[in-house]
Amino acid sequence: MANVGFIGLGNMGGPMAANLVKGGHKVQVFDLSEAALSAAKEAGCSIVNSATEAATHVDFIVTMLPADKHVKSVYLADDGLISVLSKDTLAIDCSTISAETARFVGAALKEKGIDFIDAPVSGGVGGAKAGTLTFICGGEAGAVARARDVLQAMGKNIFHAGEMGAGQVAKICNNMLLSVLMVGTSEALQLGIAHGLDPKVLSQIMAASSGSNWTLDVYNPCPGVMDNVPSSNGYQGGFLVDLMSKDLGLAQQAALASGAATPMGALTHNLYRSWSQLGHGREDFSSIFNYVKPISK
Repeated sequence: MANVGFIGLGNMGGPMAANLVKGGHKVQVFDLSEAALSAAKEAGCSIVNSATEAATHVDFIVTMLPADKHVKSVYLADDGLISVLSKDTLAIDCSTISAETARFVGAALKEKGIDFIDAPVSGGVGGAKAGTLTFICGGEAGAVARARDVLQAMGKNIFHAGEMGAGQVAKICNNMLLSVLMVGTSEALQLGIAHGLDPKVLSQIMAASSGSNWTLDVYNPCPGVMDNVPSSNGYQGGFLVDLMSKDLGLAQQAALASGAATPMGALTHNLYRSWSQLGHGREDFSSIFNYVKPISK
């Protein structure tokens, strides 16, 4: 059993903290949302009054935050975690942020003798609840090995992608591909529907054919085709359009920095930005299905 601090109890972080408790760890948590804290308390977590208190007297501190600015602030502000973390505490950031920010935060902590890994996750809210997430880690091999017992309480796959920041690069590559697949799947289903096909039957045909992919087979964007996915729940309860747009922006920044050609990623980024600007930013990213719906004649 380890003493774990956890900061950031959103759609992903809340279930992750709960699974740490189920795994036998002692977990103290902090979030700005009273509702999130209440749910965490019901799951067996101890509630503390600040981020710095969450990081005090723990073996591990896990952060799950929305964006670069939040990670920088929580760790490196004048009253941030860097001021209270023990050299015996391993910092694990599971947020999806830029590789540059992960390296910057990690280097600042390293100067204080504090180990840090970036460990963004894949698997969505369903994976967070089920404890089947994939962790994509960047950092020193010893630090990643030390984190395994904690990560295994929240997921089933743990990869060491490389040095610090490598986890973030691998994560944005994955999410760029995921978003491209979601748009392509949505277009194919809408085309079939426009010609009178039953989307459930069409999905079965494509799933058994060369068009099979995760967004079609596991996370179908067409309402009514699958149970227990956001498309059949008004596109609520999943991975937000705004978050996908953020991740696609990170992918484009990385592409510009390296000179990589990502035309499909760039187009998909623009689609998700436009969909958000039309008022759908708080819906699940599979709601892009409605953006590509044919115009009625």
